[in-house]
Amino acid sequence: MHAADIAIIVFFLAGNILLGLWQGKSNKNTGDYFLGGHKLPWIVAMLSIVATETSVLTFVSVPGLAYRGDWTFLQLPLGYIFGRVLVSVFLLPVYFKNGVSSIYEIIGSRFGTGMQKLASVVFLVTRILGDGVRFLATGVVVQVVTGWSLPLSVLIIGLVTLVYTISGGLKTVVWLDSIQFGLYLLGGIITIVFIVLNLEASPQEIYSALAASGKLTVLNTKGSLLFDPMTFGSAFIGGIFLSFASHGIDYMMVQRVLGCSDLGSARKALIGSGLFVFLQFMIFLLAGSLIYLFMHGATTVKDREFATFIVDYLPSGLKGLLLAGILSAAMSTIASSINSLAASTVTDLMGGRASLNLSRIISAAWAAVLIGIALLFDENDKAIIMVGLEIASFTYGGLLGLFLLSKTKKHFQTASLAVGLLASMGIVFVLKHFGIAWTWYILLSVIFNLLIVFSLDPLIGRLRKQSKETPD
Repeated sequence: MHAADIAIIVFFLAGNILLGLWQGKSNKNTGDYFLGGHKLPWIVAMLSIVATETSVLTFVSVPGLAYRGDWTFLQLPLGYIFGRVLVSVFLLPVYFKNGVSSIYEIIGSRFGTGMQKLASVVFLVTRILGDGVRFLATGVVVQVVTGWSLPLSVLIIGLVTLVYTISGGLKTVVWLDSIQFGLYLLGGIITIVFIVLNLEASPQEIYSALAASGKLTVLNTKGSLLFDPMTFGSAFIGGIFLSFASHGIDYMMVQRVLGCSDLGSARKALIGSGLFVFLQFMIFLLAGSLIYLFMHGATTVKDREFATFIVDYLPSGLKGLLLAGILSAAMSTIASSINSLAASTVTDLMGGRASLNLSRIISAAWAAVLIGIALLFDENDKAIIMVGLEIASFTYGGLLGLFLLSKTKKHFQTASLAVGLLASMGIVFVLKHFGIAWTWYILLSVIFNLLIVFSLDPLIGRLRKQSKETPD
């Protein structure tokens, strides 16, 4: 890399560390460390949500999807907006009414601490696997752009993120997320402007060329509804339930809105993030389409189209800025994951009995786990963003079903709840075996969870009653 690019990256990494160390002085207890003292501005929380959920996968895979195909991926984030409205109506009021530190406390107060811990463990497993994929995606891009080895790329990103996360806590994470969101969105915009200025064609000619090649197609109504994840009905409904689950029962996402001062602010942050995500995907899909024109559709390694463009075509300075954007996208998700994993561990598994220093040690331990998981993953022939979303789809349905059951007034046996949760995750393997589109996994596993619990619970209740009536 050129000296100017290295200077930009060093300045960016050092700035993250210094801000974390500076803000760390304001953390007096675990409430400050994990929830920012419930003083997070809703706009900052909103941008943090966007930065956290899109991560480096936006940089890596979304432009690649447009480069190789079209804009049909946009059907998915369209559903995200409606999913967040459902969360705002059905789940956020419960969280704020009960004043929880972890959303799985709702499960604990309704069904007992055993189910709370089980739900937390499912969340922890989902996070470390899903964010391991995101970590891999980051390392791949940094490796391509810098020439560093993949393990070195992962270690540098992980260690810098660890330092500012354990120092500053959630407050630092969300403020840096907001800055990092602006930086990597700027990277997408710079790419668009650079290509438009360097293509020997007017904007109208560029649009006509993209439209004629089918690159701007958004709605896909031709595929199989049940087997093609990017058919409109499948993608839109899948997007609704993916967002309903991820932003309603995944603590990493909900943690940001819990840091807001009240329910109204939390709702604005959550629904606003859906609109920003949609806009962001449009920008990166457009960037991918323009890169296709600029590179004349040259064959590249899958998911490395954007990285190849950065390395081969961007001038020094812009290249460093784009790499800083990539690091921003990566570190926002990793930092959020570290803090939420530690928060759930302390609140759900340890009953909230942990000092600020112990909480920081737990954060460091989870960071080490994430780094290790990232180093174990490998690339395959699927778009990395799809792998990340599929991992979440295996567990979200069961957890969402559990939260929906908690809103009923019926008493359930712990055994039937546990069996329903685990069976709903198992059914996803069956759906995958038969080739059902992953966008249906969450909805179908929620339905399966509810059916199992409602049908099994009376049987377990009768067996338990009979065992009590039978004399020893």
